[in-house]
Amino acid sequence: MIEITGFGVVLLFLIGGIAFLMVTLLIGKVLRPKRPTPEKQTTYESGEEPSGTAWGQFNVRFYIVALIFLLFEAELVFLFPWATVFGDEQLIEITDGLWGTFSMVETFIFVGILLIGLAYVWAKGMLEWVRPKPKGSDFKSKIPAAAYEKFK
Repeated sequence: MIEITGFGVVLLFLIGGIAFLMVTLLIGKVLRPKRPTPEKQTTYESGEEPSGTAWGQFNVRFYIVALIFLLFEAELVFLFPWATVFGDEQLIEITDGLWGTFSMVETFIFVGILLIGLAYVWAKGMLEWVRPKPKGSDFKSKIPAAAYEKFK
Protein backbone atom coordinates (compact mmCIF):
# COMPACT_ATOMS: atom_id res chain seq x y z
CA MET A 1 0.00 0.00 0.00
CA ILE A 2 1.33 3.44 -0.96
CA GLU A 3 1.28 6.14 1.69
CA ILE A 4 0.96 9.75 0.49
CA THR A 5 2.60 12.54 2.48
CA GLY A 6 1.05 15.95 3.08
CA PHE A 7 2.96 17.41 0.14
CA GLY A 8 1.68 14.57 -2.05
CA VAL A 9 -1.90 15.44 -1.15
CA VAL A 10 -1.29 19.10 -2.02
CA LEU A 11 0.30 18.03 -5.32
CA LEU A 12 -2.70 15.81 -6.11
CA PHE A 13 -5.08 18.70 -5.39
CA LEU A 14 -3.06 21.02 -7.64
CA ILE A 15 -2.97 18.49 -10.46
CA GLY A 16 -6.70 17.78 -10.02
CA GLY A 17 -7.54 21.49 -10.00
CA ILE A 18 -5.51 22.23 -13.11
CA ALA A 19 -6.97 19.17 -14.87
CA PHE A 20 -10.52 20.25 -13.94
CA LEU A 21 -9.85 23.76 -15.25
CA MET A 22 -8.41 22.51 -18.53
CA VAL A 23 -11.24 20.02 -19.11
CA THR A 24 -13.85 22.70 -18.36
CA LEU A 25 -12.23 25.18 -20.75
CA LEU A 26 -11.92 22.53 -23.45
CA ILE A 27 -15.59 21.56 -23.11
CA GLY A 28 -16.57 25.25 -23.32
CA LYS A 29 -14.48 25.74 -26.44
CA VAL A 30 -16.03 22.71 -28.14
CA LEU A 31 -19.65 23.53 -27.22
CA ARG A 32 -19.84 27.31 -27.68
CA PRO A 33 -21.11 28.73 -30.97
CA LYS A 34 -18.58 30.36 -33.24
CA ARG A 35 -20.41 33.14 -35.11
CA PRO A 36 -18.31 36.32 -34.94
CA THR A 37 -19.92 39.47 -36.29
CA PRO A 38 -18.46 42.98 -36.59
CA GLU A 39 -20.73 44.11 -33.76
CA LYS A 40 -19.46 41.34 -31.48
CA GLN A 41 -15.86 42.25 -32.27
CA THR A 42 -16.17 45.90 -31.15
CA THR A 43 -14.99 47.15 -27.78
CA TYR A 44 -17.68 47.28 -25.10
CA GLU A 45 -18.00 50.62 -23.30
CA SER A 46 -21.12 50.33 -21.13
CA GLY A 47 -23.41 50.13 -24.12
CA GLU A 48 -21.99 53.21 -25.83
CA GLU A 49 -20.15 53.35 -29.12
CA PRO A 50 -16.43 53.66 -28.40
CA SER A 51 -15.07 56.98 -29.57
CA GLY A 52 -11.63 58.54 -29.43
CA THR A 53 -8.62 57.07 -27.73
CA ALA A 54 -8.32 55.60 -24.27
CA TRP A 55 -6.04 58.44 -23.20
CA GLY A 56 -8.81 60.71 -21.91
CA GLN A 57 -8.48 62.77 -18.77
CA PHE A 58 -9.70 61.06 -15.63
CA ASN A 59 -10.64 62.88 -12.47
CA VAL A 60 -8.28 61.92 -9.66
CA ARG A 61 -11.05 62.38 -7.11
CA PHE A 62 -12.45 58.99 -8.12
CA TYR A 63 -9.43 57.42 -6.45
CA ILE A 64 -9.90 59.48 -3.30
CA VAL A 65 -13.56 58.48 -3.07
CA ALA A 66 -12.56 54.84 -3.58
CA LEU A 67 -9.98 55.05 -0.79
CA ILE A 68 -12.46 56.64 1.61
CA PHE A 69 -14.98 53.93 0.70
CA LEU A 70 -12.40 51.23 1.47
CA LEU A 71 -11.63 52.89 4.78
CA PHE A 72 -15.22 52.72 5.92
CA GLU A 73 -15.65 49.20 4.54
CA ALA A 74 -12.73 48.17 6.74
CA GLU A 75 -14.57 49.76 9.65
CA LEU A 76 -17.58 47.56 8.98
CA VAL A 77 -15.40 44.46 8.73
CA PHE A 78 -14.19 45.14 12.27
CA LEU A 79 -17.53 46.26 13.71
CA PHE A 80 -19.62 43.21 12.71
CA PRO A 81 -17.55 40.68 14.69
CA TRP A 82 -17.44 43.10 17.61
CA ALA A 83 -21.23 43.36 17.58
CA THR A 84 -21.69 39.59 17.59
CA VAL A 85 -19.24 39.09 20.48
CA PHE A 86 -20.57 42.08 22.40
CA GLY A 87 -24.09 40.67 22.13
CA ASP A 88 -23.06 37.35 23.74
CA GLU A 89 -24.70 37.47 27.19
CA GLN A 90 -22.80 34.43 28.49
CA LEU A 91 -19.42 36.05 27.78
CA ILE A 92 -20.50 39.26 29.51
CA GLU A 93 -21.78 37.33 32.56
CA ILE A 94 -18.52 35.38 32.89
CA THR A 95 -16.43 38.55 33.04
CA ASP A 96 -18.82 40.41 35.38
CA GLY A 97 -19.55 43.02 32.73
CA LEU A 98 -15.92 44.10 32.36
CA TRP A 99 -15.75 42.60 28.86
CA GLY A 100 -18.71 44.67 27.74
CA THR A 101 -17.27 47.89 29.14
CA PHE A 102 -13.84 47.21 27.66
CA SER A 103 -15.16 46.36 24.22
CA MET A 104 -17.49 49.37 24.20
CA VAL A 105 -14.64 51.77 25.09
CA GLU A 106 -12.37 50.12 22.53
CA THR A 107 -14.99 50.45 19.80
CA PHE A 108 -15.63 54.11 20.61
CA ILE A 109 -11.88 54.77 20.32
CA PHE A 110 -11.81 52.94 16.97
CA VAL A 111 -14.80 54.83 15.57
CA GLY A 112 -13.41 58.08 16.99
CA ILE A 113 -10.14 57.62 15.09
CA LEU A 114 -12.13 57.01 11.92
CA LEU A 115 -14.23 60.12 12.52
CA ILE A 116 -11.07 62.18 13.01
CA GLY A 117 -9.87 60.86 9.66
CA LEU A 118 -13.20 61.75 8.05
CA ALA A 119 -13.07 65.25 9.55
CA TYR A 120 -9.53 65.70 8.20
CA VAL A 121 -10.55 64.61 4.70
CA TRP A 122 -13.59 66.87 4.86
CA ALA A 123 -11.55 69.85 6.10
CA LYS A 124 -9.03 69.40 3.29
CA GLY A 125 -11.91 69.59 0.80
CA MET A 126 -11.33 66.15 -0.63
CA LEU A 127 -15.04 65.32 -0.52
CA GLU A 128 -16.11 68.28 -2.65
CA TRP A 129 -16.66 67.28 -6.22
CA VAL A 130 -15.35 70.07 -8.41
CA ARG A 131 -15.49 69.43 -12.13
CA PRO A 132 -12.10 70.15 -13.63
CA LYS A 133 -11.98 72.13 -16.84
CA PRO A 134 -10.68 69.93 -19.65
CA LYS A 135 -7.32 71.02 -20.93
CA GLY A 136 -6.20 70.30 -24.44
CA SER A 137 -2.79 68.79 -24.96
CA ASP A 138 -0.18 70.78 -26.85
CA PHE A 139 1.91 67.67 -27.50
CA LYS A 140 3.09 67.39 -31.10
CA SER A 141 3.75 63.80 -32.13
CA LYS A 142 6.35 62.92 -34.74
CA ILE A 143 4.04 60.15 -35.96
CA PRO A 144 1.43 61.33 -38.49
CA ALA A 145 -2.22 61.00 -37.45
CA ALA A 146 -2.93 58.76 -40.46
CA ALA A 147 -0.69 56.07 -38.96
CA TYR A 148 -3.18 55.59 -36.13
CA GLU A 149 -6.01 54.76 -38.52
CA LYS A 150 -4.65 51.19 -38.89
CA PHE A 151 -5.41 50.50 -35.22
CA LYS A 152 -9.04 51.63 -35.13
